Amino acid sequence: MPATATAVAAEPSVCAPLPVLGRDVAVPLVTGGEVTYAALDQAASAPALQRVWDDVAAYAPYYGSVHRGAGYLSQLSTDLFENARRTVAEFLDCRDGDEVVFTRSTTDSLNLLAAALPDGCEVFVFETEHHAALLPWRRAGRVTFLDAPDSPAQAVAALERALADRDPYGPALVCVTGASNVTGELWPVRELAAAAHAHGARIVLDAAQLAPHRAVSVRELDVDWVAFSGHKLYAPFGSGVLAGRADWLREAEPYLAGGGASRTVVRRADGGVDVRWHETAARHEAGSPNVIGAYAVASACKALTEAGFEALAAREDALVRAVREGLADVPEVRFLSLFGDDAPRVGVLSFVVDGWNSSHFAAALSAEYGIGVRDGLFCAHPLVRRLLGGDTGGAGECGAPEPGALNAIRVSFGAGTPEEHVARFVRAVRELVRDGARWTYRTVDGRCVPDASGRA
Repeated sequence: MPATATAVAAEPSVCAPLPVLGRDVAVPLVTGGEVTYAALDQAASAPALQRVWDDVAAYAPYYGSVHRGAGYLSQLSTDLFENARRTVAEFLDCRDGDEVVFTRSTTDSLNLLAAALPDGCEVFVFETEHHAALLPWRRAGRVTFLDAPDSPAQAVAALERALADRDPYGPALVCVTGASNVTGELWPVRELAAAAHAHGARIVLDAAQLAPHRAVSVRELDVDWVAFSGHKLYAPFGSGVLAGRADWLREAEPYLAGGGASRTVVRRADGGVDVRWHETAARHEAGSPNVIGAYAVASACKALTEAGFEALAAREDALVRAVREGLADVPEVRFLSLFGDDAPRVGVLSFVVDGWNSSHFAAALSAEYGIGVRDGLFCAHPLVRRLLGGDTGGAGECGAPEPGALNAIRVSFGAGTPEEHVARFVRAVRELVRDGARWTYRTVDGRCVPDASGRA
């Protein structure tokens, strides 16, 4: 029997969804009428919490320049910006002396760290990573790409072997995700950090998919740095975070050169200039900072902390069960997993449907049911290729069964997802598998869209 919204809501440990912006937006259906939009692509970008939006709106009239003005609004904005930094440090349970650098995103954060690597540093990264964590290191020096593991224990063992065998045995950095953006599976971060430190390496945690769903403690996980994005943390205002040890950041050239990163600039007798750079987070925050973005991230951190991650995780686990149990008797649906179906995970599930091109299926969910999911390779091409059996084909055309096409479907939810949206998704998948699409679709500019010709 498929899981229902009522069954999810009836679980005593399940809290109510947090209010988010856009929760009442109605979208048109190609078959006629409108329906409340079900935003189930939150692994890409999560809607803003209403609390975040309200906080930003309340501050907006007082917006002013940061660190550069004597006026009241400038001083207020500076205090707000620096308090946001402290709030993020508390949210991540940072160590004394750790720096919190505001960036544009997780991608930006990891590229910043890549630019700060010491000479001769070798980077170790699993092929399973999101491209934001997989690719920045290629310009920085030597990179060892590790094969996808079949279990958390295998991941730790593979890393230990690689670190022990490195030659020369110099500085090293491990980059690992906390939760997969493809399968949602939780990675053994604490164990990987212990392995890294045992072999003289440091470790950075890509928490883009972890921080919105689980508490992240720098101290307990014993990681050296954490990176995450505001737009996945219910604060979509163009801000990200790199938090952790100060030494490599302090010793590196500024990520961007300009005002804010510099303390003093003087002309030399030979006509050139000498620069003294800041030694704090400001060293890598040149230019006018994104005050709104930083404040929004801090507001989201407070809101999630007050809601309680234990309650949020319990609710999310119930939604995951509702999807898996609701589709358990649909043999055409195959969920993708590295560590097995029972592995702990956040609210991210990817799957394929036998006889369907994934782009076609996702388009039908949107056009006929008002459900937004994602299809494709999810910026994790090597991982998805492995999970799909090594197929190296293209995405294929929509509108006809193409089992060999290289793409999948991802459904993801979060703290603001209503149970009804998950129940609608389960019902829609079952109907599409059983009855097929009610409309015809075609490929336009690489995307599957409803055809003007009408019903199938």
